[in-house]
Amino acid sequence: MDSIDLKAISELMTNGRTSWAELANCLGLSSPATAERVHRLEEQGVIRGFTALVEPEAVGCGLAAFVAVTLDRPEHRNPFLQRISEMREIQECHHVAGEDDYLLKVRCRGTRDLERVVSEEIKDIPGVARTRTTIVMSTHKETPVLPMFPEHVVDVSTRK
Repeated sequence: MDSIDLKAISELMTNGRTSWAELANCLGLSSPATAERVHRLEEQGVIRGFTALVEPEAVGCGLAAFVAVTLDRPEHRNPFLQRISEMREIQECHHVAGEDDYLLKVRCRGTRDLERVVSEEIKDIPGVARTRTTIVMSTHKETPVLPMFPEHVVDVSTRK
């Protein structure tokens, strides 16, 4: 990746609906050259896709919570991850260092829905030893825009 790729990524993170012509103008390239670069970044796995950012409350997902999960043993990891990946309420799943094994970001309708997700779905996964839930009262910053550090760019096309 070069500085033009990084600039394209930065622009697309803040406005994924920009036209090829607008992006090309920003990059100082032709529209076809810009489209080719973006498609290459997609093929390399740098750009994973494009999506709409939706206001959670507008679609009935007004409650956010973080659920810390501790597993009994390492052999429970794969079945746990498989089940978590199938649950639509789980937005994020992070393997973490410290007292817990995983930190989940959950979005749902309200506290009863959260209770169902935690008590009937997460705790029912074999190997889940403990959960600890923190309900989000309000959110002051939530962004999909990543900080850009050009000096630390890695080639993701070779990672598996």
